[in-house]
Amino acid sequence: MASSLLCWLLIIITINAADGFREYSADRCVFNSTDLNDIQFIRSYIYNKKEFLRFDSNLGRFVGYTELGVMNAERLNKDQSQIAALKAQKETYCLNNVGVWYQTKLTKSVAPTVRLFSTTPPAGHHPSMLVCRVYDFYPKTIKVQWLRDGQEVTSDVTTTDEMEDGDWYYQVHSQLEYTPRSGERISCRVEHVSLKEPLITDWDPSMPESERNKLAIGASGLILGLILSLAGFIYYKRKARGRILVPTS
Repeated sequence: MASSLLCWLLIIITINAADGFREYSADRCVFNSTDLNDIQFIRSYIYNKKEFLRFDSNLGRFVGYTELGVMNAERLNKDQSQIAALKAQKETYCLNNVGVWYQTKLTKSVAPTVRLFSTTPPAGHHPSMLVCRVYDFYPKTIKVQWLRDGQEVTSDVTTTDEMEDGDWYYQVHSQLEYTPRSGERISCRVEHVSLKEPLITDWDPSMPESERNKLAIGASGLILGLILSLAGFIYYKRKARGRILVPTS
């Protein structure tokens, strides 16, 4: 009996480990506003990671994507009570949740943080490159521009798509290849719904950020060394005062 039970357990474990066939359904709401007419309810039926059947509220019926799906769609579309129940999900399921999302998330915004720095491009590329890193903003839509003495720069500019941070925030990077000119002002201009006016960050070419960091670290080390030296000197003088000199014959 025990061996038989063990065999069945091994079979079950083997099937699960082999990632056997699975079937499930998933509901989702597609919407552009809280207006019921702008909401679409979709229920998808998936077998072995492939959607074979779907109910779409915009169509008001089931649609099959495989031979099995087409056969089931023909059968289910004849059941008007089930069709009516699924159509009602657009209001009972989607409308309420869409309203909650607009109140708690979709109408909120977070202002972006902008960091402007220079980088060394690969050998053989343009001699100078600036990077405008814009991050920790919400919602996704944003506009990043480069300005040269107040005028927009469109050539030698590369901008990434908005990328998810995985914590509701987004980030985007824009690069400008340029040849430095004396006295010019280069800026990164950011427009976002969270900002009352465009955020303009000027590039300070006086010293690269890496050099400023090195200088700050060196200065801190020098100050610390001076403090330790002074403390050691004071300690030595105090110890010297307490000594008694004994003459030798």
